Amino acid sequence: MPPPGYRFRRPWYARPQFCVPAAIVAVLISGFAIYLSILASHLKSQAATFDLGKLEQMESASVILDRNGKIFGQIYVENRETVPYDQLPRDLVNAVVAAEDAKFYQHGGYDLFGITRAALKNFAAGHVRQGASTITQQLARNSFSLKERTFHRKLLEIFLARRIEQSLGKQKIMELYLNRIYFGGGLYGAEAAGRGYFGKSAREMSLAECATLAGLVKSPNRLSPWTDKAASREGRNYVLNRMRDLGFIDGAKSAAAQAENLVIGNRQNAQGQTYAVDYIRQQVINEVGWDRAMNEGFRIHTTIDADLQKVAEDSLRTILEKAEERSSYNHQTYTQYAANFRKAKASGTMSSQPMPEYLQGAIIGLDNETGGILVLVGGRDFEHNQYDRALQAKRPAGTAMKPFVYAAAFENGMYPGSVVEDGPLDNRAVMIGGTTGILGEWGPETPENRYEGAMTARQALAKSKNGATVRIGMDAGLDEVLQLCRTAGIRSPLRPYPATFLGSSEITLAELALAYTIFPNGGWRPNAPHILERIEEKDGTVWHAQREPGSRQNVIKPETAYEVHSCLVDALESGTGKAAHSQYGLKKIPGVAGKTGTTYDFTDAFFAGYDSNFTCAVWAGFDKPQKIYRGAFGHELAMPVWTDIMNAAAEHYPPRETKQPAGLKKVEICSRSGLLATDKCYDSVKTPTGDLVQRRTTYMEIGTAAQLPTEPCSVHGEPRTRLVRDLPSEGELPRAKLAVDLSQVTPVVVNNPTLLAEKDPYNSVKASVKPQPEPEKEAAEKQKIDDQTPESGVPIKKAIPVEPQEKKPVEIRRAEPVGPLDEVPDDSLLKAQTPPPTDLGD
Repeated sequence: MPPPGYRFRRPWYARPQFCVPAAIVAVLISGFAIYLSILASHLKSQAATFDLGKLEQMESASVILDRNGKIFGQIYVENRETVPYDQLPRDLVNAVVAAEDAKFYQHGGYDLFGITRAALKNFAAGHVRQGASTITQQLARNSFSLKERTFHRKLLEIFLARRIEQSLGKQKIMELYLNRIYFGGGLYGAEAAGRGYFGKSAREMSLAECATLAGLVKSPNRLSPWTDKAASREGRNYVLNRMRDLGFIDGAKSAAAQAENLVIGNRQNAQGQTYAVDYIRQQVINEVGWDRAMNEGFRIHTTIDADLQKVAEDSLRTILEKAEERSSYNHQTYTQYAANFRKAKASGTMSSQPMPEYLQGAIIGLDNETGGILVLVGGRDFEHNQYDRALQAKRPAGTAMKPFVYAAAFENGMYPGSVVEDGPLDNRAVMIGGTTGILGEWGPETPENRYEGAMTARQALAKSKNGATVRIGMDAGLDEVLQLCRTAGIRSPLRPYPATFLGSSEITLAELALAYTIFPNGGWRPNAPHILERIEEKDGTVWHAQREPGSRQNVIKPETAYEVHSCLVDALESGTGKAAHSQYGLKKIPGVAGKTGTTYDFTDAFFAGYDSNFTCAVWAGFDKPQKIYRGAFGHELAMPVWTDIMNAAAEHYPPRETKQPAGLKKVEICSRSGLLATDKCYDSVKTPTGDLVQRRTTYMEIGTAAQLPTEPCSVHGEPRTRLVRDLPSEGELPRAKLAVDLSQVTPVVVNNPTLLAEKDPYNSVKASVKPQPEPEKEAAEKQKIDDQTPESGVPIKKAIPVEPQEKKPVEIRRAEPVGPLDEVPDDSLLKAQTPPPTDLGD
């Protein structure tokens, strides 16, 4: 019995005010548990729908390799190159674990304690300060584009990570993660990041470099060493300290790595945006299609030599920068445009950025035997303008076209010792620089030029004489020269006018280089230049291989090729290209030869040359043709670049001497006549002291039996004979001697300056000065006129009495035959005697 006054009280937990809420909470918890169970079942089912095979289906960059297997560039949407786990350095794996997921080897895909810790810290801070995603969760998120910032997405990520852990081992997960993760600067995966930032493969990276990459993962763009070097260094040091704390490295290694300087490569080089890479990309897309080229990670083997390519790019940049520093250069410079370009890029106004107008250049180098492109430079900066001036631009090659004129002449019977006149030529025959006056002489690569009279074809080519070249071309035949150029590989249309002899027709630099290969190759050339050797898939399967080259294209006889080659050797040693040795340091390379090229009014500068293995052509000029500056010859702008490349090429591919064909013979000829030398072949030459000395005028020349002369010199020896078949086409019989001795006729004095071309920037021929009469004579003549002039101002004409003369019988002179047809002297080659020519000055 309860004591009196006892009042029963229910326990607190049995009271309604507590039971009801408890029941409600219990129901809610039960319901939440049921919800979570249902949600977990749903998420598990949803995670099971993902195809884990896509974890390895990453967009992989196709890697471009040069001819020596060195990585030259990449083709990609995402710049990535996948590598197996055994090619990933242990330091990189440990660095990523220390920075991103310290319990990577303990958890099953997610870290519940880490999620709770991060949630509490974020709640206390009022915003997200710390993430809790494991490496496996990050792999799931990046592989399947789980980017929504929702609770459901986070839970799905956890379930998917758990499934990945159950299906794959830790090592495979780390391999997939390091191949997929973004490291900033457009670089995906550890291999691309290592090559992009440090210029080396991932397995070659140092501890400090591995820590640098691991430090980028949290904020790739902000912490990229290209963006903020100091922030990137801090991220690296944080990772090194974490590695030390976790026992991956000791304190000494951590301190040593933190003390290292952060050395990174050039971003533009890492992006691989060059003219050569772009051309390779176009060729690969043509072969395998855009999608496969961009995503399937081919290994593209090319003909490019990366070392020669760098020499070419550096040399072109240096030489053109020097040209822009000249006082006579008054155009936009590369530095000026680059500064404006960077400002426009930073401000987002690239659409209004004009095209560059600074001095441009281009280079192409070919393997003589195969036509493989070893060097390809299409301009000074691919980012500024993607127009490839080596393959696309057509420009007049100027005097670089002359070797083909001489080749046609030698094919048709002339030989290097043939004598040609280098003298004034009516410009109406050529029409370069105008339609009147005389042809200008700009080919000799010097501002002060003069006509030199009769000279051998060898001298004319070596000295690049315009007048002589036009005469040789006309003798060879315009059609023959044009046909030879076409057969040599110049597909661009050439104008059927003599101006083409001097390179007035526009062609590409690649066509010029291909055509020049006929000289070191003994008269033949490869079918066409190419840059792809083969395309391999990741497993080594060859998708594309360079098709077997067809039959070689024969262009000229081996003897002709060697004759022109020997003249081009002289051009380098003593002609227009002699500065290559004396000024620019061209080494003693066996078989090296070349030719300068300058166009009218100095709008384009060329140099094309070769050795036995390699042919290279260089161009400098503007995209919109205009004068570079007066005196912008090929030997100043193009030849120094060519010299640097040829020196480097000779080291990589040692050349050999060019062998003289058996069909060529050597004979001693006189340079004055082009005929066989005699004991009398001497000229009297005045020395600086005024003494007269005898100088031998002979040298050893080459030619075929059909080309070489069989007659002795007619200038210094006995008059040579000529046959009817040797006479010019105007007539087949010798003319009679003139009835009047023209040497007794006083020449007419020129009273006006010589008529020059409408535009002659070369001062090629100085005008004669109008003769001034003597002051006394002029005054007397004026007084005489005044005395005979009445006030009306009209002179009075007086009759002049005629004195009677004794009539003399008219003497009839008969034509005197010079002699038998086989004894016609050389001096009577159907040319009338003419008064001494008026002095045209220099």
